[in-house]
Order: sequence, then structure tokens, then C-alpha cells
Amino acid sequence: MPPAQVQILNGRFDKLSADQTVEELMRAIRAGERGILSTVNVAILMMMRSNPRLQRFVDSSRWIVADGQPLVWASHLRQQPLPERVAGIDLIDQLCARAVQEGVGVYFLGAESSTVREAVNVLQDRHRGLDVRGYADGYFGPEQAEARARAVAESGAELLFVAMGVPRQEYFIEEQWDNLGARVVIGVGGSFDVIAGRRKRAPAFIQRAGLEWAYRLIQEPRRLFRRYLITNSQFLGLISWSAIAQVSHPRRVVPRP
Repeated sequence: MPPAQVQILNGRFDKLSADQTVEELMRAIRAGERGILSTVNVAILMMMRSNPRLQRFVDSSRWIVADGQPLVWASHLRQQPLPERVAGIDLIDQLCARAVQEGVGVYFLGAESSTVREAVNVLQDRHRGLDVRGYADGYFGPEQAEARARAVAESGAELLFVAMGVPRQEYFIEEQWDNLGARVVIGVGGSFDVIAGRRKRAPAFIQRAGLEWAYRLIQEPRRLFRRYLITNSQFLGLISWSAIAQVSHPRRVVPRP
């Protein structure tokens, strides 16, 4: 039975913990089923509002999880609490661990060549026996996209991580879905850079405080200032109005269509 979902503004999120998400994905792989997992944070949720294609992609994903503590807090305001934040970068480690146990082949696509190679090395050191079927960088043009996808299919990998940034990774997955072959495909943004040590991740206490965005902003102020200024302000305003409306017109958990 599909998990129940919670509506937060224009996004629907599965009521799944990280462990439950891993179980769902591995069950699908064992059953020979296919599906896309979308991990959505505040910035992506706000991007979806002005990008109908991205909104449709996320809405059509088989699994959708909240990759942001503010989204978990917002679910509590709506009295439809999500179990916890489910971060894409954490899922990579958890899924790699299970892939070793269950003999699942994995493919890594995205980032620069040296970055994805180092990320794979790190993960193979952490998870001895990890069956890496292949990896490739994410810097390619439209004319090379099909060849990249077919390389994944030919590798026999059942689990694919795509780290090309939002929304480019989503467009690639959407356009090449029939060519990819992998059972479960997950867009993981800049996770390879963090795993490879090219960028630092916020300490756990900052993550719990919902301030991981601020930690990233300190590292990349020029690139991220405008994005976070706009998206965070927009989210706070919208979720405040939504909370007021919820008091007047309570809504139930959204059933999965």
C-alpha cells in the first residue's frame, strides 16, 4: 500500500522516515519495479511554483520526501507531522549499505569527473563490497544525454544516483527514463561534492536547527545569497498564511492518488 502523503503548499510529501524510505526503495528493486524518488527542500519547493515542468516531475515521482527541517516543522503546524527530514545525501549512504547486503548494483552520474570518482572511492571504502557498475561526470550536452543513459542501462545497475543540480537532473531523468534501465533513480543535487570532500556539510546541530542553508550560504555567498533571500522569505510568508487558513479550514492527510 502506498504511503500516506502530507500537503505542504504546492508539494505533497510521503509520510516516511529515512529507514522506511530505504525499505520502500529496496522492496521495489526486489520486486522488479521502477520508480523515481524526489527529495524536495524549501528552495526546490519554491522553484516548483514558478517552474511547471519541475512541479509536474515531482508530482509524478513515485516517492517524494522532505529534505529540509523547515518542511518537517511546517507539517507539524498543519497537524500532519512528517516523521523526520529525509536528506538525499544520507540516503546515498543508507542505500549503499543495503546495496551491499542485497547485491544491488549502483551507478553514479554527475559532478565533475574527479569529483564523482573520489565520491565513489569514498563510498567503496565505507561500504566494502559495494557493486559499483559505473560512474560518469554530469558535464555533457543534449546530444550526449542518450549515450549517458544507455551506458547506465548497459551496466545493469539497478540503483542510480544523478547529481547534476535542480532542475537539470530532473529534466535528464524525465527525458531519458526509457533509456536508463535502472529500477530506482534519485536526483541528489550536489551530494557528490560533499561526499568527495569538495564542500563541507553543516554539523548535525546546525542541521537539526534548520540552518543548513545558512551554513551553505557562508561557503558560497555570491551564488546562494539571492536564492536563499528570495526562497526563504517566500516560504515563510506562504507557510504563515497557510497556517492561518488551516486554523479556519482544517484539512486531512492527502491520500495517494
